[in-house]
Parts: sequence; structure tokens; C-alpha cells
Amino acid sequence: MKSPIPDYLRQVLEKARPDDSGQLANYIDVLAKADPSKMAIALSTVDGNLYSAGDDEVEFSIQSISKAFVYAIAIEDAGLPRVLEKIGVEPSGDAFNKLSLQPGTNRPMNPMINAGAIAAHTLVAGESASAEERVDHILKVLSKLAGRQLKVDEEVYEAELKDANRNMAIGYMLKAAGIISCDPQDAVRGYIRQGSITTNVRDLAMMAATLANAGVNPITGEEIMPHQSARQVLSVMTTCGMYDAAGDWVSRVGMPAKSGVAGGIIGALPGQVGIAVFSPKLDERGNSFRGVKMFEQLSSEMGLHMMDISQVGRATVRTWTLTIAGGAKQPDEREQEVPVFGLRGAVRFAGSERLTRAIVRELTPPNPDDPGSGRHADASAVIFSLKDTYSLNYVALRIISEDMRRLLAADKNVVVIDPVKVLKIDGNPAFKEKSPCVVNDEAEARRYIGGQGCRAVSHSDEFY
Repeated sequence: MKSPIPDYLRQVLEKARPDDSGQLANYIDVLAKADPSKMAIALSTVDGNLYSAGDDEVEFSIQSISKAFVYAIAIEDAGLPRVLEKIGVEPSGDAFNKLSLQPGTNRPMNPMINAGAIAAHTLVAGESASAEERVDHILKVLSKLAGRQLKVDEEVYEAELKDANRNMAIGYMLKAAGIISCDPQDAVRGYIRQGSITTNVRDLAMMAATLANAGVNPITGEEIMPHQSARQVLSVMTTCGMYDAAGDWVSRVGMPAKSGVAGGIIGALPGQVGIAVFSPKLDERGNSFRGVKMFEQLSSEMGLHMMDISQVGRATVRTWTLTIAGGAKQPDEREQEVPVFGLRGAVRFAGSERLTRAIVRELTPPNPDDPGSGRHADASAVIFSLKDTYSLNYVALRIISEDMRRLLAADKNVVVIDPVKVLKIDGNPAFKEKSPCVVNDEAEARRYIGGQGCRAVSHSDEFY
């Protein structure tokens, strides 16, 4: 059985595709030549499972998404107090490239607008570092975040440098205000170069998931940034990451996010997932038009809004093997091993994803790189225990129902222990052709599989 999550991501992608609104970033000639038909989406859990759909290997420049991560690097290199001396944390309500500083302090309003991002760039690797040293350090850290070696797109860099007059003006303004001490032109060149680093949505989803995982890369397990730095970055992304659309974004999507004019957007929901989307056409605020649509759908359907408190608690996935023998359906006393997948608590996307992962690991052929996988690839029956499940939200119900549908389509005997009926059967499109057997307890499940007179021989537990 394959996970239904990539299929769902493809549906999100295709739902957004027909809307061709927006414009390419035509003020940068390389971006003006981008293929507007390209679209991609990726999602990484905080424990390292990565799903993607669409043009997920197409590379594009990271642009302003780099601001979030360079801010984290600046905090690590200069310390938060020094960074706060130079850069504020208040939403500006203005365009990202406005020439403005806070009255009284002369600080840029926040690190997500160009003025703040240029200031943050100069704090990387020490304030006496050269432009080359700063960019090299940034590239090294971003590569660790992505889990692979990234590079600078020289064509994008040269194209942006040709029309960098406004950013150069911001650089000189920062120098005159005493915010930066290095050569303004070096600062701006380095800032443009950091935004010319190329990534794809899989890279960005992993980078976002690292933020969501308190600064620890979900796959390598390496702490890329202290959790306090990740918290600071996520806080500023929440209020400032989408520029003058930040308020609308928080109310409609509800997760820390950052966009870039090449068409990428990242979102990081602490403790749960990192998400990245890509579509080159931009809305009037400089955010990917289709990308915003995809995030809105994900937030709505997957219950990912950070203020969504309709269900509380966390879900735990427990698996065990039930061995039964005897019974009317197996009178020869043959023993039958049946995998059981149990869910406890209020189940949302994260819990249903863990369950799906457990099902795939147990019921598909063994993977040589994953000892213990494929233990029940030949099982004829599967039990789901929902007796300790408080609730299933919309996306959890959808994913779990699709898991069961795929098992039924593979001719597995699917039994659900569901005494309080949290799994909706009637009207569920997943069960239009075939439905699982729903029972009240494990004894009924055993009898359904083995027949009257069967008995439990043993069971063993594992938690995911």
C-alpha cells in the first residue's frame, strides 16, 4: 500500500492550477522568463518524512525566503541583544522595499523587509567579515538546513545587481543612520547574492521543518540553530513574513511564513510540519498567487491554522501483533498473525500521517535499509483500534479512510474496533465500493477474522 498523502498534495496542486492570475516578477529579467506553468508542493513532518508533488525538482532562487534563515544566523553569530539593537520586530505595513527607518532608533522595522534584511546580512560571521565570508557562511548553513549542497545562481545575481539602485539607496541610508558599519555596496551585493541561492520545494520544506522542529534538521538530527533562535524567527515570520499581507495571512492561513518573488512560499507550524510551495506568478503584494491558494486549502482542510483549537490533545500511534488460533474459519489450529494499529487521543494530520507511515512500513515488502519493515506484508487481515480515539478531524478522517480503502482494494480483511463510532462509514466516499467491518471490541474482531471459537495466543507492542 502507498501513502495517500502525496495523492492529496497532487489534488491541492491541481485545484490551484486553473487560476492563472498574477504576473511574473518582470523587474528582474531572469525571473521574467520563468515558466509560469511550473508548480510544486512539498510537506515535511518534524520527524523527517517528506512528501511532494508537481515540479518538485525544479530549482528557483530562494529570494526573500532567505531573510528568515539569515536572521537566525545573525542571531547565532551576533547574539539576540545585538541584533535587536540594529533591527526591530514590528510589522511595517509598507511595501518590502520602502526606504524607511523607525523614528528615534533609526532601526529598520523588522528583518523581513529589505532594510532589515540587509542589516541582518551584515551581522553574519561577525561585523568585520568580508562580503565573501558572509555569503560563504550563509551558503554553508542553508545547505545544512536543506540537507544537500546548494549553490548561487550567477545569472540571477547579475540580473538583480544591474537594477539594485533602490537597495543600494537603502544600504547608504543604513550606513548614514549608523546601523551598518561596512561598505554599503558590499552589504547590498552580499544580500542580493544570498537571495540568488537556488532551491526546490523539497529543500525548502525541509528547511521550514527544521524551524518547526526547534532548529534541529528532522533527517540529520543536527541542531542547525538553537531553539530560542528558531522561536524568534517563527515569531517574526508570523507578524512580518508576508509583508503588508501579514494580517490577512495570519487570519486565513495561520502559520509563520515567508515568501520570495521567484514564486516560493514556506510555512512552518511548530512541532508539526514544514511546507513549501512554488508557482512563479505573483499577486499585487509580491506573493505567489497560486502558492497562497494552496496554503489556504492546506490550512482549511488539514486543520493547520495555529489558532485552531476545535480539538485539543495529541495522538499516539501504537501497533501490535495479535496471534490467533483455532476457530470455525481455521479449524486446523493454524496460527494467524494479524497486525493491529491503535490510535489514542484527538487525531489530526500529524497522528494520521504517523498511522499511515506505520501501515506502509508493516504491510509493504521489506526494505533492506529498514530492518523490521515488511513484517506483515502477507497478512490477510488488518485491525484498526479506535477504542481510545477521542476524535478524528476532517483531514485525519480522510487520510485514515483512504488507508482503509486501499487495504480493502488489496483484498485485505479490514476490521475496525470503534465502539463510539468516531469513524464515519455512511456517506464516506472512501467506502462507496467496500466497507470495513466495524466491531465493539477485540474479541469481536478476533471472531470476525478467525471464526467462533478462535483464541488469542500472544501479542507484542510497538509505538510510533
